[in-house]
Amino acid sequence: MLGVIDLPTYLAGLVLIVLLPGPNSLYVLSVAARKGVRTGYTAAAGVWCGDTVLMTLSAAGVASLLQANAVLFGIVKYAGAGYLTWLAVGMLRAAWSMWRTRHEHAEESEATAAPAAEERPYRRALVISLFNPKAILFFVAFFVQFVDPGYAYPALSFVVLGAFAQLASFLYLTALIFSGTRLAAAFRRRKRLSAGATTAAGALFLGFAVKLTLASA
Repeated sequence: MLGVIDLPTYLAGLVLIVLLPGPNSLYVLSVAARKGVRTGYTAAAGVWCGDTVLMTLSAAGVASLLQANAVLFGIVKYAGAGYLTWLAVGMLRAAWSMWRTRHEHAEESEATAAPAAEERPYRRALVISLFNPKAILFFVAFFVQFVDPGYAYPALSFVVLGAFAQLASFLYLTALIFSGTRLAAAFRRRKRLSAGATTAAGALFLGFAVKLTLASA
């Protein structure tokens, strides 16, 4: 079908890959839990746009350039790790603030959380996606296995594979968004739970940053 081979195997692998936790999905879940469905989809749109750019770059051969140029790979890698670290520090600071004010009234809590209104979830999710050189390498390494080398229009094959990937991502992130809104009510009632979840998210983002720093082309 349009130069795509072994589609069932591709779809099975895609489902498993999409379900693996990563900084993108964790960020969308966090945003939805804190700010609701609409803002969750705003963050998800950043993920989808970022993934589309990465798929396009992979199809255009940028993955090969990153593999061949260690300096360029290092620049992108450390920039991405630095950004994830910055996000993690922000989450941990917010969690510390929640722990300190956990006995205060909800009105004070909302006042403390007011600066987060400038978070710009779309932009953050987009940057998290783009500053991940391993994702570019993954897309080309995974996609190429299901492209017929004899097909006259390989770019079209990449489009088909990318469309399936985005559909799977849409379904998965939608599930996370609505799960996040259910968590939001519990977070508002229990500040310790909210602080603990934010601390865990910050720690996971630090883990993602370390993992990216140790990655090799």
